[in-house]
Formats: sequence, C-alpha cells, structure tokens
Amino acid sequence: MTRALIPPFNLETARLKVQRAEDLWNCRDPERVALAYTENSEWRNRSEFVQGRVAIVQLLTRKWQRELDYRLKKELFAYQGNRIAVQFEYEYRDDMGQWFRAHGIEHWNFDSEGLMQVRNASINELAIEASERQIS
Repeated sequence: MTRALIPPFNLETARLKVQRAEDLWNCRDPERVALAYTENSEWRNRSEFVQGRVAIVQLLTRKWQRELDYRLKKELFAYQGNRIAVQFEYEYRDDMGQWFRAHGIEHWNFDSEGLMQVRNASINELAIEASERQIS
C-alpha cells in the first residue's frame, strides 16, 4: 500500500483505490482513515455534513462507538478522471446485540495527490438477524 494512486484513474487504479479504501475503513482507526482525505475534505454522510480531518475523526469515532463489529465491502461502480463511485455494504451490531446491514452509493472526488477531497455517501440500513449476516 505504498504506491500513491493518483488521478486520472484507469480500471486498475480505480479498483485498487476502492480496495485500499475498504481495507482502511475496516481497520476502524479514525485518525488513520482521516489521513486519506484532504485537510478540508467535504463529506456528506447520511444527513450529516462535515468538513476537515478533525470533523472526520469525530464523525468516525462516534460511528464506530455505536457500530460494533463493523465490517465493510466496497465495489467499484464507475470512474472517470479524478472521480470514483462505489457501491458498498456493511454490517454491524449495536450495544444491545441487534445486527444491521447498511448499503448505498458513495461518490468520491480526489485532488492531484490522490487524497479524497469530496465524499458523498447515501446510506440505507435495515435490522437483520445474526443468522442473516453475509459479511464476516
């Protein structure tokens, strides 16, 4: 994971960028994840809008305090120039033991260094039984 993946993306580099994002998010380390974004990165995560790495760390810290045993899968949907779209699915449980599956689409814009400067995420989720889990 040392080679920088910078735009414009081709099929290979877009797929690698998506895989790196999946791996990074699955580490569940807000400080580490935030380093993949520009200092002033703009996010829409569900109905929450944040800007900058500090706000990203705060959002992810809250998220992973609520979303226990979080596991994520991302898949390349489309790419062009400095933009990538992914579809994703993740599962987690709350502190009462209820499992959830969330799914949606993200649109990413990158700067010339390969850092994400815009992330728009549309996310829907539903409660599931533990026996219905698909991501481990």
